[in-house]
Amino acid sequence: MTSAIQNKYVHIVAPKDAETVVEDSVTPAPDGVVVDIRYCGICATDTHGYASAALPPAVFGHEWTGTVSAVGAEVTSVRVGQRVVAGVGPACGVCAQCRAGHASNCDLAFAEANGITDDAPAHGGFATTLKVSARRAIPVLDALSDEEAALMEPATVTFHAVKRAAITLGSIVVVQGAGPIGLLTAQHARTAGAGRVLVSEPTSARRSAATDLGFTDVVEPGGLATLLSEVTDGLGADVLFECTGVAALLQPSAELVRRGGTLALLGYPGTESSVSYGDWQSRELTVIGSLAYSHEDFKGTMTLIAEGRIDVKSLHTGTIGLGELVDMFDELDSGTSTHAKVLVDPKL
Repeated sequence: MTSAIQNKYVHIVAPKDAETVVEDSVTPAPDGVVVDIRYCGICATDTHGYASAALPPAVFGHEWTGTVSAVGAEVTSVRVGQRVVAGVGPACGVCAQCRAGHASNCDLAFAEANGITDDAPAHGGFATTLKVSARRAIPVLDALSDEEAALMEPATVTFHAVKRAAITLGSIVVVQGAGPIGLLTAQHARTAGAGRVLVSEPTSARRSAATDLGFTDVVEPGGLATLLSEVTDGLGADVLFECTGVAALLQPSAELVRRGGTLALLGYPGTESSVSYGDWQSRELTVIGSLAYSHEDFKGTMTLIAEGRIDVKSLHTGTIGLGELVDMFDELDSGTSTHAKVLVDPKL
C-alpha cells in the first residue's frame, strides 16, 4: 500500500540556524515505510549538532516514535497502523563483519545507527512524517505508552552499554553523570545485578532525579572518591560508566576503577583525551567503548520497560512543538536548563 502524505520538517542549514521545510508529498520506497511522527526526543547529540551543523541529516532527530501510514510494495515486517520506534535492522549477513562471524557488529546496522547508509532519510524525526527503510522501523509492544516508546532509543543505547560491560552479580558500579543517559545506565546496571550503584552528578536537580529512582548513593563529584573508598575499603569500582563525555574526566575516571576492573565509556567527548597508558596497563583495566545498539537490544529494552523494571517516564520533563525547537536548543545549549528529556510533538 502506498499513498502521498504532506510533510513538514526542521533541519540544520548552518551552526545555530535551523530551517523549516514543507514537502508536497512523501511516498515510501519499495522496501521502505512512511511514519507519522508522534514524538521525537531531543538528545544531547541533537543539541551539539544544532550548535555545529556537523550531524548527518538523518541523525538530527533520531529518537522518534510514530505510526506507519504507508508501506512499500516489498515490505512485510510492519503494516499500516502499527506503532514503531527508530532502530536498526537485523544483522545483514553479507557485510565484512557478518561474513567473519561477527554479526553483533554488523556494518550495515552500525551505518544505520549513524545515519550514513545510502538510503538514509533526508531528515530526522523533527517532522510530521518520516520516510525511512522498513529495517529501521521496529514494532512497539502494546504494553508501552507513546511516551515510553519515545524514550526507547536512549534506553536501548544504555541497555547495549551495560550488556557490553558484563556486570557480575554484586558488583560495585559507579555511574558518572546523571543526565538521561546516566540515569538509564544506573537503572540497567541495577537490573543487571549490581550490588551497589554509586551516582556522581554536579547538578542538584539531577541528583534528586537519581534519588527519586531509588538510588541512595548519590553524591557530588567531589564526594565520589571518599564514598567509593568507604564502600570498597579503598579497592575501587568493579565497573565505572563514564556518561558525561567530558574529555578531561577520562583519566580521573579510570583511577576510580579497581585493578582488574572495567571502565565503560558512554559519553562521547568532542575533543581528544589524555590518559596514562602505563596506569591502564599496569592495573590491567578492561576498557569498553559503547556506541548505539544492535537490533536485538530493542527487544530486551522494551521488555524491561513493559515489565516496569526500567522507568523512562520520569525522565520526560517537557513537550514542545516544532515551532519551539530552536528556542529549546538555545536553552539546552546554555547549560542552565533544568530539563532532562524534552519530547517534540509535531502536532502542537
